Amino acid sequence: MAAFSQYPLSTGWSFKDSDDQSPEAWMPVPVVPSVAHQDLQANQKLKNPYIGFNELDARWVNDKSWTYRTVFQKPAVAAGSSIILAFDGLDTFATVKLDGSVILQSDNMFLAHRVDVTKALEAEGDHVLEIDFDCAMRRARELREKDTKHNWASFNGDPARMAVRKAQYHWGWDWGPLLSTAGIWREVRLEVYSAKISDLWTEVELASDHQTARVSAFTEVDAADSVDSYKASFLLSLHGKEVAREVATLKDKVAKVTFDVTQPSLWWPNGYGDPALYEISVSLEKEDCEIHSVSKKIGIRTAELIQQPDRHGKSFFFRINGVDVFCGGSCWIPADNLLPSITAERVWGGGCYEDDSFYQACDELGVLVWQDFMFGCGNYPTWPELLESIEKEANYNVRRLRHHPSIVVYVGNNEDYQVQESAGLVYDYEDKNPENWLKTDFPARYIYEKLLPSVVEKLSPKTVYHPGSPWGDGKITSDPTVGDMHQWNGKSNGVLDWVHTNLR
Repeated sequence: MAAFSQYPLSTGWSFKDSDDQSPEAWMPVPVVPSVAHQDLQANQKLKNPYIGFNELDARWVNDKSWTYRTVFQKPAVAAGSSIILAFDGLDTFATVKLDGSVILQSDNMFLAHRVDVTKALEAEGDHVLEIDFDCAMRRARELREKDTKHNWASFNGDPARMAVRKAQYHWGWDWGPLLSTAGIWREVRLEVYSAKISDLWTEVELASDHQTARVSAFTEVDAADSVDSYKASFLLSLHGKEVAREVATLKDKVAKVTFDVTQPSLWWPNGYGDPALYEISVSLEKEDCEIHSVSKKIGIRTAELIQQPDRHGKSFFFRINGVDVFCGGSCWIPADNLLPSITAERVWGGGCYEDDSFYQACDELGVLVWQDFMFGCGNYPTWPELLESIEKEANYNVRRLRHHPSIVVYVGNNEDYQVQESAGLVYDYEDKNPENWLKTDFPARYIYEKLLPSVVEKLSPKTVYHPGSPWGDGKITSDPTVGDMHQWNGKSNGVLDWVHTNLR
């Protein structure tokens, strides 16, 4: 029995153009996470693409495939423990080989992967980890060419982007350059354990008078063998002071406790009160020894999207803890095309699900987050294998994000219903049969009105889901009387009279 341990594989990497077979093709990688554009700059092979017209001189990088490699030795492993190779993000078409054998293939940038390599690392000495990243732009074009029946209507970038689960702005957007990256864009590490906490989440019920709250905490354990002899010790605290504690046994590798909190400190948006954060912790124990522990910050609050008849048509605003709030914010796009170069509001659908630190900052600052799923400005195809990948993506990211009190709404897409209108695609709001939607020339409706809301309902049932932005009850997306709107009028053609149009 050994405690959980992990070993980041962040240094000792090298990379090369996959087509270059010469020994001198390999170049050092300063650190991972990274992508090829960054590493080429570090090796003086590429100028900063944000300066002048350097973006145009960097286009060749987009059309290449890249290979990353490192050599490592296996960590010490106690009897009964497993070794897991964990990838938090691979961009995008990745084939992972360990000592020459393929152990993983991935085609979704927004998914994490875990591979049991215990047997593969039985031998002592050096082990070679190599990752081939195939050219995403080429693969996207190939996928598009295979489906000639689909209507690839879109705004921004090559329509082929919609065939690939990769940040859509990597194909260029109206606000940014065309830099299609490839690489290990999030952490990679080895984990060694006999058992570990794989998930920790809560469900919060706040009484209408705000005098009491019920916090139900759940944990799920990953272990190769039975965990009947393990216990889960839960602790709820506020500002470092214990609020409640309870020990639970595990059943089917899941444990649950319920805490009743009196006079709870509520989480409020900025300007409305203190964004109080409780900490929920769980420790996995066996024979009075701690095997693994996990902690998360949570908030006690209610969040409602109020859509009721009013003198304009139908309202659209958020009510937090029974108080109607004014949402004056911004649309957060990715802070950089080269995502790993970012160190630690509405998260826009053409980018990426942000790093944990983004949401933690929003929690602490009381910033409400309108969280788009990663679909933007297009009519997405719905091949069975693509729908399966999208469902895995949604499950993984909602699980990862559901404890954040700052996230008050999940939204299916950015402006995809506007593409439907612009291209004249079929959208019969009165038809409520999802199987029928797949047979129309706007099959993406199935993603936004069936697949994604089902995931949110299952994993985060207290969080509002909205099919798209803009969208309102199936009416035209520019209708100012219902749902939300996007205001594109600028100085060149006059600014929309937002006061009298009830813009939201």
